[in-house]
Amino acid sequence: MDNLFRLVDQDQGFFQRKWTLVNGPVIIGAGPSGLATAACLREQGVPFVVLERAECIASLWQKRTYDRLKLHLPKQFCQLPKMPFPEDFPEYPTKRQFIDYLESYAKHFDINPKFNECVQSARFDETSGFWRVKTVVTSGSNKTEFEYICRWLVVATGENAERVMPNIDGLAEFGGEIIHACDYKSGEKFQGKKVLVVGCGNSGMEVSLDLCNHNASPSMVVRSSVHVLPREIFGKSTFELSFLMLKWLPIWLVDKLLLILSWLVLGNIEKYGLKRPSMGPLQLKNTKGKTPVLDIGALEKIRSGDINVVPGIKRFSRGQVELVNGKKVDIDSVVLATGYRSNVPSWLQEGEFFSKNGFPKATFPNGWKGNGGLYAVGFTRRGLSGASSDAMQIAKDIGMVWKQETKQQTKRTVACHRRCISQF
Repeated sequence: MDNLFRLVDQDQGFFQRKWTLVNGPVIIGAGPSGLATAACLREQGVPFVVLERAECIASLWQKRTYDRLKLHLPKQFCQLPKMPFPEDFPEYPTKRQFIDYLESYAKHFDINPKFNECVQSARFDETSGFWRVKTVVTSGSNKTEFEYICRWLVVATGENAERVMPNIDGLAEFGGEIIHACDYKSGEKFQGKKVLVVGCGNSGMEVSLDLCNHNASPSMVVRSSVHVLPREIFGKSTFELSFLMLKWLPIWLVDKLLLILSWLVLGNIEKYGLKRPSMGPLQLKNTKGKTPVLDIGALEKIRSGDINVVPGIKRFSRGQVELVNGKKVDIDSVVLATGYRSNVPSWLQEGEFFSKNGFPKATFPNGWKGNGGLYAVGFTRRGLSGASSDAMQIAKDIGMVWKQETKQQTKRTVACHRRCISQF
């Protein structure tokens, strides 16, 4: 408490803004990572506050995903700690089912985030040993500055906090509709149109497939090499198969086996303009964070010519795109499936634990804990299972300190009570 008074003394204008001392950690982000951490802390008996800039939990899933989206991995690899998916859910739950699961999860563990609170900055105060988290609270047209003082800070804003908008020559002159994949909901409004999809990851492939299913004519830009794997191999989830093989075999051998099995299922995909990287899919994921594409039907449309694969872009002009091979293609709309990035560097004033790209400097499994009570969850590049692993370790780490200090405080209270009684 003395540290807190020192914190107040050094900031003369401290009491001019609204503030609160949090008796436990502050969790920034109410997506799956933040919810998982909150649930694990609840099980440890540790109080917490969850801050969320949107007006709902899992805003990425609720507001920035397309309608046809399903989990790409089997549900047992995507469930959060302490609560499995309902048994009647399919192996690959839909977007709506996953959101329902997250809402039930928050209700079950009594997680009530403070919505519409956008974190402006967070820094560790060396003098007091507390974190200072400044937010702007939005309520209608009113905005209020607020500050949270806490001992532990959990960064749960994730790998996909902000869209990546590429700087492509002539894009501003194009004249047609340009949207990022996070704003794409359905191909219904693109029926009969020629659409350029920039990006060939899981989002680019699935958007292209959805456009085909709505009678649009998509051209997909494949600028670099990409691993395309079948979602299932002989009836078994490719991810689950990889997971099982990694228990017994080195990663380089698992990669070779995966590529052989993929060739047997998909055939030679390079003749369709999909060149594979020299590094195997799992090694590439571990070292570069680049996720392989799990095919759910796009490859069939590429083979049939319904999805046109094109090389990199040289420049845009009005109603047209010129490719690096000199070919010009007429298009009506552009969907930028160019991915997302972390936004941590824009608000976290810290340079030891997080790197400039917004990810922890230490790689998995050591990237969950920093110094001074700083933690990170959901930055493992290992999806929901990686976030769950982080969440359990963070809650255990904080819970251990919390229980020790609570126990010591109880002992002091009992000792004081006994001294008081002995005086009578």
